[in-house]
Amino acid sequence: MDTQRDLYPHEILQEIISKTESKANASLKMLSILSFLGGAYVGFGYLAYLKVVSGIPAQWSGLAALLGAAVFPICLICILIGGGELATGNMMIMALGKYTRRVRFSKLLRNWLLVSVGNLAGALFVAYFLGHYVGLSEGAAINKTIAIAQSKVNMDFGRSFVSAIACNWLVCMGIWFYFGAKQTSGRILAMWFPVMIFVLIGFQHFVANMVMIPAGIFAGAPITWGQFFTNMLPVFLGNVVGGTSFVAASYLYAYKHLLKDDYSI
Repeated sequence: MDTQRDLYPHEILQEIISKTESKANASLKMLSILSFLGGAYVGFGYLAYLKVVSGIPAQWSGLAALLGAAVFPICLICILIGGGELATGNMMIMALGKYTRRVRFSKLLRNWLLVSVGNLAGALFVAYFLGHYVGLSEGAAINKTIAIAQSKVNMDFGRSFVSAIACNWLVCMGIWFYFGAKQTSGRILAMWFPVMIFVLIGFQHFVANMVMIPAGIFAGAPITWGQFFTNMLPVFLGNVVGGTSFVAASYLYAYKHLLKDDYSI
């Protein structure tokens, strides 16, 4: 394989599968640190989004949403290029390891659990210390912060679940594109648009909600922590389906005949 050119879809599949075992066997210390960073980076993306949308007049709401969505992908750039663990991306990656018998189910659950908890810690850190204490999600942005948080928790289970499926379908495609590109500039451009589009549409993302809803609670929104954790369930499940089925399983069964012989399925 020419390592200088971008990869074809079946080669992207092969590349991701080759990384599943190392991710499954990562130490507790590594997962804890990198997942905390991943959650914090999502928080940075959200604060950037708020800064943009809260500074544009309401009559230009469409432009505000577009520009806000355009800055949010900094979070995935930091995670994939700088280093970080993201629960939603790992839903796709670890599923491929399990489907190809590279990763035991217990290892998959361990990764998902540890990374989810670490993401939550990083997200809450940013939401409280930067969003609330420093005031980046309050002040001029407080109305938008509260409105976003309420829109997340007010969506019923079924709609949250379906929205979350579409969300992680796009997020995992961004990660898929990242593995397909070989230059840093190409990787940034490739992952940018799927993430931007999920934010622009307003889909439900497990880790983003860990920032958005608590930021609203800290800002005084009439939302309880019980409502926050209730929202986490359908969004987690929907993100799992989006990553494991619409990306991992779909591409695996489309291209499995093109994989190398040492990948038994």
